[in-house]
Amino acid sequence: MNSSTVIVLLGFIGWTLFLLVLMESIRSKKVLFKEIAPNDFNPENSNLSPFMQRLARAHANCIEGLPIFGGLMVVAIVTSNEVITDQLAYVFLGARLFQSLVHLASLTPLAVMLRFSAFAVQMVIAVYWCYKLFGAIY
Repeated sequence: MNSSTVIVLLGFIGWTLFLLVLMESIRSKKVLFKEIAPNDFNPENSNLSPFMQRLARAHANCIEGLPIFGGLMVVAIVTSNEVITDQLAYVFLGARLFQSLVHLASLTPLAVMLRFSAFAVQMVIAVYWCYKLFGAIY
């Protein structure tokens, strides 16, 4: 079960977890150094630095995409159709990582365009996977 799909699904989950751990580590440091009270955080980090706000959104983007993109990979795995998702799995993960990293780096118009382009790649891959998986199953 060492397919590219399995590795990429784990990579996607691991990246999402990394962003969460990074966010909570920074939040914990702020609490420990009494920069903010433990109950003063809000989900989007709007009362924190612009980087923390971008980090919250980058993490949320991963969470929002996991049911769709991860779900398609799970369908491929449980139906033994990884051959469909394996071909583009690493491209998908690369686009996801690029999207998050650009999000963390900047909100300039160029960065937003690059970020959307990376997301568009993921959407096209997901549509392709969904179409091919339906064809393989029915």
